[in-house]
Amino acid sequence: MKTSLRAMVAPRAGHRNTAYLIAVAFCGMAGGAYAQATSTVTLPDTIDARVMACTTCHGHQGQGTKDDYFPRLAGKPAGYLYNQLVAFRDGKRKYAPMNYLLEYLPDAYLQEMAQYFATQQTPFPSLPKPNVTPQVMALGEKLGLKGDDARHIPACIACHGVSLTGVSPDIPGLLGLHAKYISAQLGASRYGARVTDNPNCMQRITVRLSDADIAAVSAWLSSLPAPLNAAPATAGSLPLALTCVPGAPK
Repeated sequence: MKTSLRAMVAPRAGHRNTAYLIAVAFCGMAGGAYAQATSTVTLPDTIDARVMACTTCHGHQGQGTKDDYFPRLAGKPAGYLYNQLVAFRDGKRKYAPMNYLLEYLPDAYLQEMAQYFATQQTPFPSLPKPNVTPQVMALGEKLGLKGDDARHIPACIACHGVSLTGVSPDIPGLLGLHAKYISAQLGASRYGARVTDNPNCMQRITVRLSDADIAAVSAWLSSLPAPLNAAPATAGSLPLALTCVPGAPK
């Protein structure tokens, strides 16, 4: 299948209708019957057509779904979304369907996709209530709001904003995400499976988190209600706990 998809997808410089073709190919992975139907099918070169492969898993406006591991994209800072798309495309983040779908897309194309989802305003999903003890929730709340100075762990709000809706241009919001997804991403960061360009700020924190810490903060974050204002904080409005620049103290 990969050979036929490569034949279908134009080089990075010419990407009209690429998202549609990739979306059809992705459906073919699941159903196994797309090959001969796509060569003569075209759609208008619109952003809606380009993000079809994304909305299949993340919801028609990127609002997230009931699946634990397909996160909400809507309203996250465009810079963050773009960085993650690049990381998947270039293999720094490992998830085979995402790596496969983004492999041939150019930077400009990914920027358009990121801008699209960043501007979406859609209700937050209704998440299941975490099945944890009050003690676990209390630990999660402590880490989220106060951190742990003794272990040099900053609070979640110290970087992701007081409302936890993120900070422009590239710090994500943490609301509207399933506990299992948050836990998986924190664990992946801790063990180096989820990385960003150096310096890797999150890994400085996650390596200090225990399994109990990760379970607690994931449950607490997933239990929070939708914010009154889902917009990320503006750049420079928050004195970040980590400066995240080369040479900054760890």
